[in-house]
Amino acid sequence: MTAFKVSTGIQHPVHYKTVRISDLDIFYREAGPQTAPVILLLHGFPTSSHMFRNLMPRLAGSLHVVALDYPGFGQSSMPDHTKFTYSFENFTNIVEKLVEQLGLGKFSLYVMDYGAPVGYRLALRRPDQIQALIVQNGNAYDEGLREFWDPIKKYWAAPSPENRAALHFLVDAKSTRWQYENGVTDHTLLDPTAWLVDQVGLDRPGNREVQMDLFYDYRTNVPLYPQFQAFFRKYQPPTLIVWGKNDFIFPPEGAVPYRRDLQNVETHLLDTGHFAIETHGEEIASRIEEFLQKQKVAS
Repeated sequence: MTAFKVSTGIQHPVHYKTVRISDLDIFYREAGPQTAPVILLLHGFPTSSHMFRNLMPRLAGSLHVVALDYPGFGQSSMPDHTKFTYSFENFTNIVEKLVEQLGLGKFSLYVMDYGAPVGYRLALRRPDQIQALIVQNGNAYDEGLREFWDPIKKYWAAPSPENRAALHFLVDAKSTRWQYENGVTDHTLLDPTAWLVDQVGLDRPGNREVQMDLFYDYRTNVPLYPQFQAFFRKYQPPTLIVWGKNDFIFPPEGAVPYRRDLQNVETHLLDTGHFAIETHGEEIASRIEEFLQKQKVAS
């Protein structure tokens, strides 16, 4: 076993790779020593592994970091939504097969937005492999689904073409930029390239329907919340919460309940929005290193 070593702060190279999984090309980024403790980073909507572009080289001196793009996101394949079921269960299948192909043993999970239900579904399947959780605006409690989710819940209750069309605005350029800027006090800390890259993906022919399918399938995560919480209580993974407290999509009400089920949890509510990593990346990186060192995480 290799003990955790704190990074010197030097930026380390990231490798960009593609692997074939279930007849799809799955793109992933990888950095850091193969013998170091592993973190699997799971992105949210509407981004991709691109959201970890700055965090990965920062952590790679002390950790083996891996981040993939789900199908329909980033550089991974985007089959037509009539030929591939875009669901959180299928995303978990892809992630699990990547874990197998890369031969990852024990690992920590960094979960954000969509990454939370994907990561927690994976944890239910492979509980003994999960060493720790890093949670950035990732929900597992009913308290975390507030006003933003009302039109999406309406679609869940009545999946009519009208209710589906009512969500189209969520993939528009204005909404994508809003996700980055809302709740951020200093917009000069935001790299505009981030939302431009996301929008290129959303604007691909057929991608809007992919995202609408996923909005509808998100409903399948909510009944699993009790199972996620049971996993927390039974396995007690050390958990670091670094949450943008001004997030309207996943507000801080979703961060607080983790304490009900986890005994070893450290919470930091950051003065920023949904994509906390964009404005507080260095703080998040430092807290990850300090937390995993304190937990004596080893590969």
